[in-house]
Amino acid sequence: MVKEKLSAISYQPSGKKTKIINLPLTKKDVLKLKVGDVVAINGLIVTGRDRVHKFLFNEKPLRKNIPFALDGAVMYHCGPIVKKADGEYKVMAAGPTTSMRVEMYEPKVISGYGLRGIMGKGGMGERTLKAMKANGCVYFHAIGGAAAYLAERITKVAGVWKLEEFGMTEAMWLLEVKNFPAIVTMDAHGKSLHKEIEKVSLFNLKKLI
Repeated sequence: MVKEKLSAISYQPSGKKTKIINLPLTKKDVLKLKVGDVVAINGLIVTGRDRVHKFLFNEKPLRKNIPFALDGAVMYHCGPIVKKADGEYKVMAAGPTTSMRVEMYEPKVISGYGLRGIMGKGGMGERTLKAMKANGCVYFHAIGGAAAYLAERITKVAGVWKLEEFGMTEAMWLLEVKNFPAIVTMDAHGKSLHKEIEKVSLFNLKKLI
């Protein structure tokens, strides 16, 4: 049984047709996505690391101070490297940050701000998975170690918030992306590819020891 699951995990991303994701997303859009789906994201996304998440988590009332529309949005766990020239910002590197670092905040951020997608690397925990199922949200796993490549998929910096207060990598950036590649690894149906891999890894570890 476990060997069959391992084969399925290894096979899923290969040979699958890429699904085009146009933002913002609706709950109906999200429910069509399933673990293993390969996607290309188009539209406006926002970035959010530790300081943004902490601010959103503690904000009272919610949504009061956010300058960008987060309903239906995808929040990217990313601390981009951004260069300013001739009065315009250009993203030079935009690799994903490990998502578990904001696990303590994410369920409330998802439910409180209407996010339909979270993107980063490494997946998230059980509390976030439950929040995704309850609210209609998915997790997109972005390519690690490809920061410059992913930056090429960002066509425009549409805005920035908290730059002076939080700094470049911790600010919330509003980015326009085209054909931004990712894989759905946690869906709104309660399934997590990360959990399945953990089970297989534990099974194999027990065999070794």
